[in-house]
Amino acid sequence: MNIFITGGCGYKGTVLVPKLLKKGFKITVVDLQWFGNHLPSHKNLKIIKQDIRNLTNLSLKGFDAIIHLASIANDPCGDLDPIMTWEISALSTMQLADKAYREGVKQFIYASSASVYGIKKEEQVVEDMDLHPLTVYNSSKMVAERALLSYSKKMCCQIIRPATVCGFSPRMRLDVVVNLLTAQAITKGKITVLGGNQDRPNIHIDDITDLYCFLIDNPKIEGVFNAGGENLSVKKIAEIVGARTNAKITYKTSNDSRSYRLNSDKLSAIGFTPKKSVEDSINEVISAFEKGLIEDESINYNVEWMRHYVLAPISSRGYQQAPGS
Repeated sequence: MNIFITGGCGYKGTVLVPKLLKKGFKITVVDLQWFGNHLPSHKNLKIIKQDIRNLTNLSLKGFDAIIHLASIANDPCGDLDPIMTWEISALSTMQLADKAYREGVKQFIYASSASVYGIKKEEQVVEDMDLHPLTVYNSSKMVAERALLSYSKKMCCQIIRPATVCGFSPRMRLDVVVNLLTAQAITKGKITVLGGNQDRPNIHIDDITDLYCFLIDNPKIEGVFNAGGENLSVKKIAEIVGARTNAKITYKTSNDSRSYRLNSDKLSAIGFTPKKSVEDSINEVISAFEKGLIEDESINYNVEWMRHYVLAPISSRGYQQAPGS
C-alpha cells in the first residue's frame, strides 16, 4: 500500500510513520519541517520538504490513501497569522481533496479537532451536535471538514476529531495541557493551573496514531468520529501530576472558558478503543525527561517557536511559506 502523509514530521506524524513502515507500507511525507525532522531513514520512506499550499508539481497518482495531518496547530498559533491559518488548514485541505479525487486516491483520512464544538453545556459531546468554533484554528478545521465531506460520494472520507493529544514523541510538544503540566513539575518543581474546572478530553499519542493505522486497514468505514480517551478537568490532571512528582500546585484565574467532555462511543462501535491513560502519558513524559530525551526548549512550544523563529524570519524576507506540521 502506498500512503501520502502531510505533516508527517510533526508531533503525531513522527510516531505514526514508523508504525506504518513496520506494517510494510510505502510512505511519502510532505512537510516544511519548521520543527525539524525526527523520522528514521527507511527504504520505504520518502520525505519531501515542501509547502502544502503548493503541491502542483507532486502527483498523487498511485497513492492508495492520504493521511492529512498538516495544520497550524492550536489556537494561539492560529491567531499569530489568521490568513495563513485559513490558507493552510482550510484552503489547502480543499485543494488536496480535489487533487486526490481527480488523481484516483480512494481513501482520505483527515485530522480535524474536537475543539470545533466550542463550549458545550451537554454532559457528553457527540458527533451530530452543532459546531460552534471559537477561534480561527477551530473555524478553519470546521470548514475543511465540510469541504472534504463534499467528496464523500467519490472517495472514502474519514474525519477524526481528536481530543488533546498527550504523551511522548521524538518531535515533542510541551504546550498541550498534560505535557505542559508535567514539564512544569519536572523543570520547576511547581505547577501553575489557569482556572482548573475546565473539562478537557485527552488521548494518548499511541492511541491516536493506532487509530489512523486502524482506519488505513478499514477503508470501508466512513464518516466523522470523535477520538477521546479520558475526560478530566485541568485540576484533576494537575493533581495526578502533583501526586507523581510532589510538585506544588498553584491556581490562577483564566480567560480560557473552553470546556467539554467528548463522547467516543461511535468510535468504539466500529471496533476501536483507546488503551492508554493520561497517567500513562505523564509517566512516559517524566521518564523521557529523566533519560534526557526531552529538554525544556522553545522548539517544544509551538507558539513561541513560530513567533520568534518562523514568522519573524519570513516577515523579514517579505513573503510567507506554510508549514507541513
